[in-house]
Formats: sequence, structure tokens, C-alpha cells
Amino acid sequence: MSSNSDKQLSTGPSTAILLSNSALALMLAGLAMLGPFSVDTYLPAFPNIQASLHTDALQVQQTLTAYMLSFAVMMLWHGALSDSFGRRNIILGSLAVFALATFGCAASHSIEYLWVFRVVQGVSAGAGAVIGRAIIRDLYAGAAAARLLSLVTMIFSIAPAIAPILGGWIVKLLDWRAIFLFLFGYTVILLWYCYRHLPETLPPVKRQPFNPRVLAQSYQRVFRSPLFHLKSGTVAFNFAGLFLYVAAAPTFITKHLGLGADQFGWQFIPAVSGIFCGALAANRLAGRIRIPQQVLIGFMFLIGAASCNVIYHAFLPPALPWSVMPLFFYTFGMSMVAPGATLLVLDLFPTIRGIVASCQSFAVTLLAALVSGLFAPFLSHSVLWLAAGQLGFGLCGLGCWLAGRSYRNMLNRRSGNAWESVEET
Repeated sequence: MSSNSDKQLSTGPSTAILLSNSALALMLAGLAMLGPFSVDTYLPAFPNIQASLHTDALQVQQTLTAYMLSFAVMMLWHGALSDSFGRRNIILGSLAVFALATFGCAASHSIEYLWVFRVVQGVSAGAGAVIGRAIIRDLYAGAAAARLLSLVTMIFSIAPAIAPILGGWIVKLLDWRAIFLFLFGYTVILLWYCYRHLPETLPPVKRQPFNPRVLAQSYQRVFRSPLFHLKSGTVAFNFAGLFLYVAAAPTFITKHLGLGADQFGWQFIPAVSGIFCGALAANRLAGRIRIPQQVLIGFMFLIGAASCNVIYHAFLPPALPWSVMPLFFYTFGMSMVAPGATLLVLDLFPTIRGIVASCQSFAVTLLAALVSGLFAPFLSHSVLWLAAGQLGFGLCGLGCWLAGRSYRNMLNRRSGNAWESVEET
């Protein structure tokens, strides 16, 4: 179904609601915001958590790694479960689990308990982001899907901007536990709203059987596809370039820039403004230029920004605003690339889009977890090394995109392999 008009959607056997594009985008963005709220809000509280739980900085850093690893693993299942049991049921169940885990984080009296509840948070936090993309593709195609996806990104981009600022003020006025209590309240409100208004977009007749053999075959189809790895790698490596700075933010902000816990906005506002503006540009360009053209324009911005960042810090010390300005242009380009590349991934396997969305999210999040646990601690001692790491990830993303284009053209020349050929218009 493809249309720009309002959709009549069913939330159950006897209930129907009328959702506008804007209302649906707002709801899906609210679900996707759980991820950045779970990560960015408590970053300013790392020293506070360390002192309160009588632990060291590395163990506090591992609460982020534990969350990201469990988030990545469960990404493989959210889409598959929604393909079998419906989009709405899985989202509501995940929100309930996330709310309980968040309350557990606030009540943790040791770093080990915090690790456990962060793992449970990671298991449940990604359902909205994964299934939201499948919902969009259930309802829309082509330029309409790209416009709605970019609209969701624009609304969603508010969260990474306000989360660290909000977390900094909360920890300054109260303590780190209040951050998780705030997140608990947000989740409860979101659960209530989704229970009342979230539509079911996958009717029972279109659902896949929840059968281990069928699931294994579906995952095998996806992970054996070179195009899947190349196209999803495009998005994953670009995001890794941003997440390197997110994971290194406590060091980058306080050590290298000499700012306080309530000044994380210096990093996150430029980065998130770029996400918003890039998504807005992608929204306006959808249907006017071909996806490959839009993606290449995005890479011009993000590779150019990362290169300038490296050149500046090779000769000059960290300073405001020059050390954070490239983040705006990097994320602008990243948001230009992401919508088109994401839709091309989802369209590789139209009958199992939930599973494909899960596999793509798994790839993005697993790489982000590796960035958090390995690359960020290793590179964060130097702003030049951080800039070089971001440029390296951006170049890897560009390499995946170009390799995917070449591989697809080769398939078309050889046999026109239908299951891996996508019309990129």
C-alpha cells in the first residue's frame, strides 16, 4: 500500500483508528528514542555512578558495553518475532520489560546489578526501532516510504540532542538514579500511548510461522547475501563514525575540551542538528533524485567533514567550536545516506522485512558495541586519533556502498538475479 494520505489501520479485531503520517511518525520516533535515551542520558553521570557504587571508570564504561551487546543480539529477534506474532504485540511486550529493567537500574546498589539490568534494557530497547522500519515498509513504498522514514529520523534526532543535556542537569541537581527514574516514567507513558493508538500493520494472513527451521532458513538467506552485508555495512560504518564520539564523550568533553557534566550539549547539539538537517534534506529530495545520487552527496559531506577534522587536529589543539563543528557536517551526510540505503536493504527480501530489519539493526549495533568496548577506549586519549577513527569508519562505509553497486551491476549482467536485485529509483 503506497499513499501520502491518511491510513485506516486496525489496532485489534474490533478497534480502528485513523492515523496521519505525522502521528505515525511521532509514535515511531518516540519508540526509537528509547535507544539514545538509554545511552546518552546517563553518560554525564559516569563519575557520579563510579563514586556511588565504589567502582572504577572501566567497570562503569562496561555498563554501556553490556547494554550495546545485548541490544545487538536481541536485534536479531525483534523482527522475526514481529513477522510471526504481529508488530503491535512485540512492541507492547518489549516496552513493559524495558520499564521494569529501567526501574531496576535506578534501584541497583552495586555495579554487578547495574550490569544485569542494563543487559535486560538492551534486550528490550530495540523493538521499536526495528519494528518501526518494518511498519513503514508495510504501509508505504518508494518515495513515500523514504519521506516517512526521514520524517521519523527528524523527530527522533531530538533525543540525542536533549538526552545528554538533560542527564547532565539531572545528575547535577539530583543524582544518577533520577536519570533512570525519568526514563522509567517516559517508558510508562509511551507504553500507555502505544496501547491506545499503535496500529497492527501485519495481518495474520501475512505472518510467517514461528518455526526454528523456517527462521533458520530465513536468517540464512539474509546472511548469505553479499548485497545485504554491503548495503547494511554502508549504514553501520557511517553510524560507527558517529558512535565513536558518543562512546568517547565523557573523555572528549571533560578531558580534552575541559567542560563540565552539564555542558555535553557542545558535542551533541551540533551532531544532532546535522542528523535533523540531513534527514530534512533527504525528505525533500525523496522522489526528485535517484537514491545513488543522494547517497553519494551524503558521502561527500561526511567524508569531507571527517577529513577536515583530521587535518585540523593534526596541527592544532582541541578547541571550541572547531573540534565539534565537523560533527554537524558528518551527521548531515550520514542522514542523507541512511534512508535510501536502509530501504534498499529492506527490499532485498520483501516477504521477511521484519527479519531483514533485525539483521540490519544487529549489524549496526554490534559494530557500535565493538566501538564502545574497544575502539573508543583505545582512541579516546587523543582527539586526533578520534578524528582519524571517524574518517576510517566513513571510508569503510563508502567502500561498502561502492562495492555493493559493483556487485549488483555484476549480478544484473550475469543473470538478473531477482532476489538480490533492487530497483534503486
